Amino acid sequence: MESTVCTVCKLNEAVYFRPYSGERLCRKCFIESIEEKTRATISKYEMFEFDDRIAVAVSGGKDSVSLLHILEKIERKFPKSSLVAVTIDEGIEGYRDEAIKIAEKNCGKLGVEHYVYSFKELFGYTLDEIVEIVKKKGLELTPCAYCGVLRRRALNIAAREVKADKLATAHSLDDEVQTILLNILHGDPLRLARAKPVTEEVHEKLVRRVKPFCEIPEKEIAFYAFLKKIEFQSNPCPYAATALRSDIRRILNRLEEKHPGTKFTIFHSIERIRPALETLAKKEKMQECKLCGEPSSTEICKVCEMLKEIIS
Repeated sequence: MESTVCTVCKLNEAVYFRPYSGERLCRKCFIESIEEKTRATISKYEMFEFDDRIAVAVSGGKDSVSLLHILEKIERKFPKSSLVAVTIDEGIEGYRDEAIKIAEKNCGKLGVEHYVYSFKELFGYTLDEIVEIVKKKGLELTPCAYCGVLRRRALNIAAREVKADKLATAHSLDDEVQTILLNILHGDPLRLARAKPVTEEVHEKLVRRVKPFCEIPEKEIAFYAFLKKIEFQSNPCPYAATALRSDIRRILNRLEEKHPGTKFTIFHSIERIRPALETLAKKEKMQECKLCGEPSSTEICKVCEMLKEIIS
């Protein structure tokens, strides 16, 4: 009969099996492994300074809320650093309201300042309103395409306004590998040079982003939240199914099930060739958008282009 004892402490009953490593972990060892992996990733990529003011992007989902809990625990050891949470309300009826309440509840429990910014206030439209306009006009882009661009802008504005030195996002290993394949399928492989665990300082108005969960599988983050009894929103975004990312997620999950470690292999392969990609990719000269004044690699930023398309 196969042993169910934790292969790390060799004392307690295992509650989780990692196919890619062969480890069987008890509750205590599994929780510690996730927290240690996060600390190791932060150290490996030199994500933070000891006195950073860190803004955590908290959507209310399992990944972001778990990241908030772990970073709050780490931050306690660095009295000169500070932590705040920022949440973006895209304006998705019946979905985002619940998530904001959950984010507020977790922030209150941890004693973390919480700020909410909305698409409506920043851009004049909710995502629901944008989707309706897009349908009427017969525009080609999916709801996720608009949301992705606007959300990135909103998070940067939020992080900048709360005077954060870094913006921490809860992108998991799954998210990173999906993005790698998305860029390849969209015919933009050189974009991978910029999509890395820590962004470079390219403009004073752009807050540097870090991804402490980039080497942790999404499945393990979910189990961590479950074991820690962390409250999070479990309902998926109603627009998610329209995105190509959803198809890529299914393909990668099937591959991972059949060939454990596939996601790690893809991630580490890109990490190894990124220096070569950076050499090939032209350094984007950042300027300020002529319409909104936000950082942009072109005269008119993508956000303004999208909004102009909606309004016209």
